[in-house]
Amino acid sequence: MATEDKNRATAAAILPLVGGAANVSSIAHCMTRLRLGLHDRSLVDDEALKAVPAVMGVVEDDTYQIVLGPGTVARVTPEFEQLVEEGRAAGTPAPTPTHTAEELADKGASLKAQQKAKNATPFKLFLRKIANIFVPLIPALIGCGIIAGLNGLLVNLGWLPSVTPALAAMASGFMALIAVFVGYNTAKEFGGTPILGGAVAAIIVFPGVANIDVFGQTLSPGQGGVLGALGAAVLAVYVEKWCRRWVPEALDVLVTPTLTVLVSGLVTIFGLMYVAGEVSSAIGTFADWLLSTGGAGAGFLLGGFFLPLVMLGLHQALIPIHTTLIEQQGFTVLLPILAMAGAGQVGAAAAVYLRLPRNESIRKTIRSAMPAGLLGVGEPLIYGVSLPLGRPFITACVGGAFGGGFVGLFNQLGDSVGSTAIGPSGWALFPLLDGNHGLGSTIAIYAGGLLVGYVAGFVATYFFGFSKALLEEFNVTQDPTPSPITATGGTTPAKAPAAV
Repeated sequence: MATEDKNRATAAAILPLVGGAANVSSIAHCMTRLRLGLHDRSLVDDEALKAVPAVMGVVEDDTYQIVLGPGTVARVTPEFEQLVEEGRAAGTPAPTPTHTAEELADKGASLKAQQKAKNATPFKLFLRKIANIFVPLIPALIGCGIIAGLNGLLVNLGWLPSVTPALAAMASGFMALIAVFVGYNTAKEFGGTPILGGAVAAIIVFPGVANIDVFGQTLSPGQGGVLGALGAAVLAVYVEKWCRRWVPEALDVLVTPTLTVLVSGLVTIFGLMYVAGEVSSAIGTFADWLLSTGGAGAGFLLGGFFLPLVMLGLHQALIPIHTTLIEQQGFTVLLPILAMAGAGQVGAAAAVYLRLPRNESIRKTIRSAMPAGLLGVGEPLIYGVSLPLGRPFITACVGGAFGGGFVGLFNQLGDSVGSTAIGPSGWALFPLLDGNHGLGSTIAIYAGGLLVGYVAGFVATYFFGFSKALLEEFNVTQDPTPSPITATGGTTPAKAPAAV
């Protein structure tokens, strides 16, 4: 089957299982997940979705998220969008479940209450908005980061001197204008006109700001970086909304964009650029201080607690910090440490595989999810193996903590290990590595951290990840068909909590 046909077949298999085109209110995707807004959650067939070959798992959050893995999700999403449009054009009604109205009402109310309790906190919603601003930028960050690494290698080797300036331009062009893209996405996310957000954010990177003195200090292009762009665009949204409310309709097309750019621009130049610049500098200084003075301990904590953030899908809220560090230092020292969480997950899964020799269903899940785990895509192993089992999720965190502590220790000793872009993890991060003591040393330290994470996660899970009751429950012969272990983040085996 051709790749395009395979992707369309996957999309076609998913659509009826989420209630059809009429039940889909929004479609988006991140690095690994197809994120759907649904009108009626009760129309989704979770078990049938998990049985679709390309689906690695499902996660229920503020959107319904289907884990397809990197690469696959970017190809399936356009096909899914096209099928939804075709379904809407044909007037395909949403399927009606065979339940009474009372049952549907009770189920809907219960689901709504659960989701509201889990996801409607102001802080969590704010973090999700921030993540939605930066996630669309990840492909460009990855591509430019890899080109930057290739260019650095060619420069160090003295090869292709006529080509390296062009590669440098390709690698740096996006980062030079990233504030504009951040401003555009911020305005879009907060309900404003995207191009106005981009226009205000563009002031930050405009070379002419070097001619402006603010409070006795001369501004520099790019001062404030992505944080300044984010703040400027949010301000622009509020100014625009105020104008829409008070400016007469006949003058709106002229007055609203003018006042939005003027007011937001003046505040950005004479306030936000300076404040955001100080905050950005403080982030870089704090990261350097944290790893230089308490690298091993800090790495241990960061690597250990990152996995719960991945489980909740909130790890993407760290993207602004990574991006700020990349702007300032050329690489982020936090990402290689946080990537150790995935190593602990891989080690834990290997231990589960050996500890449950009779459960072919779980072993099959591990075999299918392990390649993605090695490449840093942890959701299939988290939601398909460790989290439903309980204890192995905790021991996987222990593995990530030891791997993070290893990388953090070398940062403390003066060997910084960083990534020139964000997004990839695991083995996929190797092409993006950079540091202050040469590429060879950086790669060796990162590889050592992965190995420590694998071993620590394996040992912790093998010896401490299973109680006697858990082994008796799960180390039994199972049919190699999709099992309850391939569950969503909110579904666990009935007895798992007691075994934790």
